[in-house]
Amino acid sequence: MEKTKEVPYWPMMSAIFLGSFLVSLGTSTINLALPFLMKSFNTNLDTVKWTLTGFMLAMGTMAPITAYLGERFSYKRIYLVSIIGFITASILCILSTSITFLVISRIIQGAFSGMIVPATMAIIYQAVPKERQVSATSLWSMASMFAPAIGPTLSGFLIQYFSWQAIFVINIPIGLIILVLGIKYIPYFKLNVPEFFDSKGFIAIVIGSLGLLIAFSEGETLGWTSLTIVASLVVGILALAIFVYRALTTTSPILDITVFKYKKYSFSVVVYGIVMMSLYAGTLLIPLFLQNIQHLSALDAGIVMLPASLCMALAMPLVGKLYNKLNPRIIIMFGIILVAIGSFAMARLSTNTSKTFVMLWMIVRNVGISFCTMPVTYSGMSVLPKSISGHGSSVNNWLARLVSSLSMAIFASLLTARASMHVTSLIKSGTKQTIAQGSGYVMGINDVFFISFVIILIAVPFSYFLNGKNNKTNNDKITEKAS
Repeated sequence: MEKTKEVPYWPMMSAIFLGSFLVSLGTSTINLALPFLMKSFNTNLDTVKWTLTGFMLAMGTMAPITAYLGERFSYKRIYLVSIIGFITASILCILSTSITFLVISRIIQGAFSGMIVPATMAIIYQAVPKERQVSATSLWSMASMFAPAIGPTLSGFLIQYFSWQAIFVINIPIGLIILVLGIKYIPYFKLNVPEFFDSKGFIAIVIGSLGLLIAFSEGETLGWTSLTIVASLVVGILALAIFVYRALTTTSPILDITVFKYKKYSFSVVVYGIVMMSLYAGTLLIPLFLQNIQHLSALDAGIVMLPASLCMALAMPLVGKLYNKLNPRIIIMFGIILVAIGSFAMARLSTNTSKTFVMLWMIVRNVGISFCTMPVTYSGMSVLPKSISGHGSSVNNWLARLVSSLSMAIFASLLTARASMHVTSLIKSGTKQTIAQGSGYVMGINDVFFISFVIILIAVPFSYFLNGKNNKTNNDKITEKAS
């Protein structure tokens, strides 16, 4: 790689950090706003929740095609255009006078968000010197976790003292700062431009992603055997099968799945998916426990969860430093142990469990997740040649969206089934219905936490292959130009 201009590390990483932070903030601040949106637009929850569902669907659909766009136009351009699109969509959200217009604006925002995340990761593995990539990956991961940590509390404050529009207003100054830093400090890379645009592969992966995401996100609501969900699953699976065929037979695939030829990358994807499932178990279950069983407000529940989320984000720099001193397999195994211990402890909740207990064991779980995510991500991405690092990034983020929707759907269905079983059993044993409903619900939550405990243990054998040896032998030549 021939450099024509030295790239300042911290200004460039600030632009990347804020981009990852902005997307995570856009996801985490909307939940508390849903009741206010229902009141403001005089509509129901099923309609309002599409401000979140539509965002996630669009984000998951755009993630897999970012690799092609990044190679065709450069990741710097795609990143900056996506930030401009995100800002524009935020303005449209602020100006929305109907729930339909707001949902459309959120879908647009989600589409640009879907390109921001993989673009930032690709920039790290193309522009940052290899000796600083561990630190850069830690900062990138920290940004994506810091926003969810403060998002609910920030959202509650803005809505309580200003209005729901304020959660979109804060995106604008952050986005403008990113543009200033990005234009000046993110380098432009001239990559291997794809020979052609695989339109058939593009259509297949879009339909496949939408089919699976709709099925996973709406399965619990509509019923897993409903015609809509079954059709979505069938269409999604068939479309993805067509996409895989295209990816393996065309010379210019929309998403290069040959990244899975690198064994360490493949194992890292498996471990990352398992760890994310454990993370989403807590994300789903704890708010339900705090609000439905302990009757806390959404804001108070967010405050209880805040320490764990902050610890998860703040542990990232420490993990980055340890990565350079220890075999990553040791760090990952330690993280898995923490997640397992925390999940097992959280499977012992009761209606009288103290907030301190919840905070303590959520901190243990979340710190464990921090010890897993960065080493797993870097172990996998570091073995990929620069020429396909963008594809590796897109695959990571695309699968993360699918795992997010799938795990939420699975855990929600399990909770409903197990809670119903326990309530019925308690009532038959003579327990009063009001008591049985609360106790049965908590028992259902405990069951799902125990299942998440079992799931995280599955990552143990796969993490064994994520050792410290870097088998990267590729020396791609990429021409870097200062823009």
